[in-house]
Amino acid sequence: MDWLAKNDEPVINVDKLTYAGNLDTLSSLKDDPRHVFVRGDIGDCALVGTLLAEHRPRAVINFAAESHVDRSIHGPGDFIQTNVVGTFNLLEAVRAYWNALEGEAKTAFRFLHVSTDEVYGTLSASDAPFSETNRYEPNSPYSASKAASDHLVRARHHTYGLPVLTTNCSNNYGPYHFPEKLIPLVILNALAGKPLPIYGDGQQIRDWLYVKDHCSAIRTVLAQGRPVKHIMLAAGTKKPIWMWCTPFATSSDTLRPKADGTGYAEQITYVQDRPRP
Repeated sequence: MDWLAKNDEPVINVDKLTYAGNLDTLSSLKDDPRHVFVRGDIGDCALVGTLLAEHRPRAVINFAAESHVDRSIHGPGDFIQTNVVGTFNLLEAVRAYWNALEGEAKTAFRFLHVSTDEVYGTLSASDAPFSETNRYEPNSPYSASKAASDHLVRARHHTYGLPVLTTNCSNNYGPYHFPEKLIPLVILNALAGKPLPIYGDGQQIRDWLYVKDHCSAIRTVLAQGRPVKHIMLAAGTKKPIWMWCTPFATSSDTLRPKADGTGYAEQITYVQDRPRP
């Protein structure tokens, strides 16, 4: 939606619509001829190859991923299948398409892979923000699977010449955010009178990037980025988790005051931290 709000270049949107997908979020584009929705899997080489041959895009942007850390701890197989195998199959289909291009179309083509800053590990309060020069230190099955996909993308450039770009962004938030993620979870739990869970001591460092700002950055990287470069995308707002949750709760005090006069921050509860590899 953000792309089409900025220009008229058509978009082919391939989405598997897993548990976190909801076609209703695209209802405003239902009759827009610039948007073609295809329910499908990036790991389906035949489907992707057919779409590439039919629509002949100038770029492929890979947003597809399993992304919830807790789910990756309890069921890592889906993360390997989508983030690693799916990215591999997508790259195979794209490389075949790119190899068949000629002239300016081949020179200008880009494959942009959207990754995460979690491949670089964990920050403490005293650490400098991650940069492109940090070494990879993934600490969960999710971040490990994304690190693997990053390496597959890089290898496609160095081995076959495919013009690739990789962005590593911080946590996103915004409209239609799936409710298992921290910000919507805190807001919904607060309004429902449920505990607002914070892992461990709440000192885990997070940076939150508004999704439309992320989209703007993606457009810039696609237009100006040089192949094989890794580009960090963040809002520059790194804080401990507890410092994020408290304002969400107090904002709810203003927007929907509790009948008993108490504050939503009183519902904040510290729970056992996630397992560590």
